[in-house]
Parts: sequence; structure tokens; C-alpha cells
Amino acid sequence: MRYIDEFQDNDHIIGHYLCKQKQNMKTRSGNSYLNLKLLDKTGVIDAKVWELTSDIQDFNEGEFVKVDADVLLYQNNLQMKVNKLRRSTEGEYDIKDYMPASDKDLDDLYKQLAIIIKSLTNPMIYQLMENILIRNDIIIELFKTHTAAKSLHHAYLGGLLEHTLSVAHICDFLSTRYKYVNRDLLVATAILHDIGKIYELSRLPLNDYTDDGQMLGHIVLGVEIINKAASKIPDFPHTLLSLIKHSIVAHHGELEFGSPRVPNTLEAFMLHMADNLDAKARAFEEAIEQDKTPGPWIGFNRMLNRYVRKSDIDKPPEIETENN
Repeated sequence: MRYIDEFQDNDHIIGHYLCKQKQNMKTRSGNSYLNLKLLDKTGVIDAKVWELTSDIQDFNEGEFVKVDADVLLYQNNLQMKVNKLRRSTEGEYDIKDYMPASDKDLDDLYKQLAIIIKSLTNPMIYQLMENILIRNDIIIELFKTHTAAKSLHHAYLGGLLEHTLSVAHICDFLSTRYKYVNRDLLVATAILHDIGKIYELSRLPLNDYTDDGQMLGHIVLGVEIINKAASKIPDFPHTLLSLIKHSIVAHHGELEFGSPRVPNTLEAFMLHMADNLDAKARAFEEAIEQDKTPGPWIGFNRMLNRYVRKSDIDKPPEIETENN
């Protein structure tokens, strides 16, 4: 199979891909065409069906399709011009080819997370974490295999666990560097800040928003998970619960970025910064990993809202000198 990240301009592709999105569109002249998003485990590509002939058989969004298509470069992005298309039949594709996954051992990552949880000294916070991520097998299984985002960063199997562990490590370090930080509060909320994503996003390979994800979002869903777990702990302190939920509610940092509240505590502020750092750093990594253009400049990255350059210090650019 040819993976999407291997495509190059002018390639001719015949293969099976998952149709993540299907839109019926019209050109300016009124002709109908299909706008598709096709995916495999390496990425997503836009695909256009300009001519709705008998070679384009009926199919639905969310199904696997076999396409005969040409790869074209349009506005610095590759897209597919589909010539033929039909539903794939079971046995023609391997589901593992359509689920991007972390290159890290997920069981090992979860063990590392469990060690951090067990290091918490506040008995109420520890019981809360135990109820959510040590004893709840349903949440644990979802948390270990879920993505951290739909597309922008850590959008692969295990991405949520990988991102959460990184944020927890960053926050654990920060707790040793500044006064007045409550380590247990900071580290616990680092682990819980995206817990609502297990219900916000559907499972791979589609990785799309659920109804609750669209209507409520992972912040509200996360607070609901925390409230439910805390309700099972007798005499859980109201103020402590509010501090925990505040960090979750404020972890996007600014109102315009989806936070109902801005961070009002040192722990909430640090969590926001650590979360933003890991997400943006991973976005840089993914841009570099996926880049196939020559030279150090990758181009404009939508999430980072800037042009990205590889440091590439081991290969300094050649300097032209004038021969006299």
C-alpha cells in the first residue's frame, strides 16, 4: 500500500483509504463535484471528484474506498484528483494501516503515569486520581488508546497518554522551581486536564467529534468525570474540588481560546503554560517529520501560525564567495 505521507506530485495512486469526510459541492459554473478527505495512519489528504461518472460508485462517509487517482500539487499542498472510486470490501484492507499510533510503548507510558499518581501525598487527591485512572478499567483503556486532538497535535493512537505524561513531567519539574506551588494539585490537574477528550472525540480511525464533544467539549466533560469521581469520596473538601476544577476549566489560558475562565491560581497558570508548550513543541516535531521539501524552511504551519525552519545546524548552508 502507498501511504499518504509517501505521495509526491504527479503520482498515480490505486489503493484503499478511509473516507473521513464527504461533501457534495458545486463549482462556480454550477457543476456538482465531491470534496473528500481520505486518510490512512500517516495522514489526511484532500481529494476531489470532479466528474461524477459511472466510475464513481455509491459510498458513504466513514467507509473504506478504493480509489484510482492522480496526485497534484495545489497551493503548496498535495491533493488527489479521483478518477475512479468504489467501496472497499472486507479483506481488501488492514485496519492497522489506518490508525496512526505513537512510536512509544503505551503500557510503559501508563506505568510511568501510575508511578507519578502513586507519588501524590495528599490523600484526597490520591483517592480522586485512583478512582479515575487506577481503578476504572473503562477510563484507563480509553485513556491509553485515545488521541489528544482531532488534527493539530498528538492526533494518533496513544497521543492523549503521551501528551498527558509530558505535561505531567513538565509540571512536576516546575513544582520544584517556584515557591507557593502545591505539587499534588499541579501534577494531578496536569494528568486530568484533557481527560474529557476520551468522550469528546470518537475512537480511531475516524477520530471525529462526538455529539457530546460538539455540544459540551472536553473541558465540561472532564469536569463531569472529576465531579463523579469526587462524589464517591466521603467528605471530599469543596475548596479542593473547586481548585482542581478551576485548573481544568482554565487550562486553555484565555477566553478566546476556549477557557471559560483565565487561570487565577499559580497551579492553573503553570498547567496552561506546560500544556501549551508540549502541544506546540509536538506540532514543531510533526511539521519536521512530515516535511518533504528541500532546504531548511518547511513553510507556513496553521497551528503555530508561523513559517517553520529546521535548525539543521549539522548542515550549515553553503556560502557563495566571489572569486576575484
